[in-house]
Parts: sequence; C-alpha cells; structure tokens
Amino acid sequence: MLLDLCPKCSHILSAPATSCPHCGVIFAKLAQAEARKKQADQPPEDSALKQLFLYAKPEEHAVVIGFKAVLLIILVACGLKLIFTPILAFPQTSWLLHSVNLVFHEAGHLFFSPFGRFLQVLGGTLGQLIIPTVVICTFLWQRDTFGAAVGTWWLGESLLDIAPYINDARAGQLILLGGVTGSEVEDYHDWEVLLTKLNMMQYDHTLARLSFGIGSLLMLIAMLWGSLLLWKGWQTRSKG
Repeated sequence: MLLDLCPKCSHILSAPATSCPHCGVIFAKLAQAEARKKQADQPPEDSALKQLFLYAKPEEHAVVIGFKAVLLIILVACGLKLIFTPILAFPQTSWLLHSVNLVFHEAGHLFFSPFGRFLQVLGGTLGQLIIPTVVICTFLWQRDTFGAAVGTWWLGESLLDIAPYINDARAGQLILLGGVTGSEVEDYHDWEVLLTKLNMMQYDHTLARLSFGIGSLLMLIAMLWGSLLLWKGWQTRSKG
C-alpha cells in the first residue's frame, strides 16, 4: 500500500486532501511555486535568431579555427582597403573577385533574357547579387554560420563592384566587356539603359553611392559577425 506524504513536511496523509493538516501548506500553491523555481533554474534557451546566426559548432578542431582566422584576416584587410577606396578608383580590372562577379553578371543576362529587354539588362546586376545571397542562405541552412558570414562579405563586395558601373551611366567612360565604353556603343552600358528607361539618369551618382554604402555596411557586418563566431567557437572549444 502506497502512502501519500505531504511534499513539504512528509506528514502521512490518511486521505486525499488539498492541504496538509500538519503544516497547513496548500498543495496546489506549492506545486506552482516549485514549477516556477524549476523554470527559473533552467538555463534560458537561445532565441531562434541567435541559433540561426550565432551558432558555433561544438569542439571544432583548432586547425579549422586557425584556418578560419587566417581567412577572416584576409577578408578584413581586403574589405577595409576596398571600403576606403573611392568609387572612381575602385579596382575593377585588377581585383580578382571582379572576374568572379563578371561570370555571374553575364549568366544573369542570359537567365533573364526570356523576360524582356529590361529584365535582361537588369539581370546582370541581379545575377551577381543573387548568387552570394544563395550562398548565404545555403550556409545558414547547413548551420555553417561562418560560411554565411563570408557569403555576406561577398554580397557586400559585389555591391561595391556594381557601384562604379552605376556611377558611369552618364559619363560612359568605363571600359566594358569587349574593350569598348558605353559612349562608343549605343545601348551597351547596362545602367545607361536602365536609368534611361526609368527616367532616373540624374541619380546615377546617388545610386552608386547608395550601392557602395550598403555594400560597405554589409562587409563590416560580415567581418564583425565572423570575428564573433570565431571567438564563440574558441570559447566553446575551451570549455569542452
């Protein structure tokens, strides 16, 4: 036979009751108090956003963390150099990633060509922005937050890469693919075509600065994000 005991004073209860005849405690209130204490003692669960963007793999190998640190240093050095480079002096032709961006730029023209002339022209810019965005989303889906930070850096760099092109819409002086300038070949310069159709040609410099500013901000966020993830990864390893 099982005996019911008061959870507070352990007095034997002869029959089911709502309170203890010995100490007077009300069982419902005691249960509520214990539930609140148990909930308070539990470590707070990370928010969904924190889990999504600040997840650090447990006990990551020191070599992997070291490789990420070297990559981050390179991204910070290159990123700061690019951010502080004036739009007119942005090194499109000498910058390695410009060639990578150009591949996706041209692929964007091809992909959007069935959707009309305007989207075909805009597709070049969309192409070199969509691919880094897909990279970011893929890494987040795989819970590789550092990879997502690198993808964010690339997206920011791509916006910087676009800025001189927008800025040149009226002047048409940039050397384009094929070795010609926008002023030499009619309807060849993407942003000349786009801004003309939108009747926004007078805003070319403003839009260029906006693109450069947003890109710079994304690169800074990516560098801070990557640094925080490395620190968290090292802390997780140290505790493990």
